[in-house]
Amino acid sequence: MSDELIVSQCSPTLAGLKTGNMFSVEFTSKEETIERIRGLNLRLVPHGLCMLPLRFTEKRVLVYMYSPERLCADLEQPQVRELLSSFGYDLSSAGGCIARLRRRMGEGGEFPHEVGLFLGYPAEDVRGFIENRAADCKCVGFWKVYGDVDAAKMKFERFEKCTRDNCGRLRRGCSLEQLISQ
Repeated sequence: MSDELIVSQCSPTLAGLKTGNMFSVEFTSKEETIERIRGLNLRLVPHGLCMLPLRFTEKRVLVYMYSPERLCADLEQPQVRELLSSFGYDLSSAGGCIARLRRRMGEGGEFPHEVGLFLGYPAEDVRGFIENRAADCKCVGFWKVYGDVDAAKMKFERFEKCTRDNCGRLRRGCSLEQLISQ
């Protein structure tokens, strides 16, 4: 996992605009991947971010980078709590919620679409996606929008600009740590 990949996939989280991002990457060794993530966390955690593998398949790993502080705040929102409770989440800790998400990822069957709540997507949009089975959305960008289209479009534009800017800054010599906003 290169810094370039992380910046291209996670800039809104690095910049403090979003709770988390996920990306999938190929790997050759599970042990090496876990060690790489540990090394990245040594760089990220002092800046308020964390990275962890959510699910390994035969050749790919789904990686979650997030702000624990933002996730805790998101998990306090009544709509988020209600939706996660309906999927059997124990809301007593963010770590427990992440552990439940990891278990749901590994159960097979349908993908746990409540994952959007761990990325900072509006609860209204996550609920709409689940209830409508991904159909009949009002707008598509970083996620499918079922609620406030104007607010979502503004966020999409900010996320795109942030990613462009951070990729450019990285190419010009900024380090990953320098791109993190606290």
